[in-house]
Amino acid sequence: MTKKNKNAVENKTVRSINKNVRSSTRKLKPILKSIVGKKVDRAIRDLTFSDKRISKDVKKTISSAVSNAENNYQYDIDNLFIKEAYCGKQVVMKRFRPRAKGRASPIMKPYSNLTIILAEKQKEKVEKR
Repeated sequence: MTKKNKNAVENKTVRSINKNVRSSTRKLKPILKSIVGKKVDRAIRDLTFSDKRISKDVKKTISSAVSNAENNYQYDIDNLFIKEAYCGKQVVMKRFRPRAKGRASPIMKPYSNLTIILAEKQKEKVEKR
């Protein structure tokens, strides 16, 4: 078992990274803030009914993380919740639009990296004294 996998098993965390998401980090952050701490099935349901275009890609990334947890680590899907969700900048495609009097104005098309980290909730044992 590699060191990376060993740490994931000890911490009970699973990650899924989606690179080159066609959206700016400014538009992604409010969506990610709204799902952190929720159970996976509730987060997917919320994203399904969201009117934001980018929520489809976020939902895909969460589904990928759930599949990783189920197949690679044999975690119970019902106990998974979203521990962390964050995004970072990627490349920015630059395009130009012609304007009046021979000028040009830039069009910036930003891309982002999206990372979802899931964790498994353990049932706490209550001790009687």
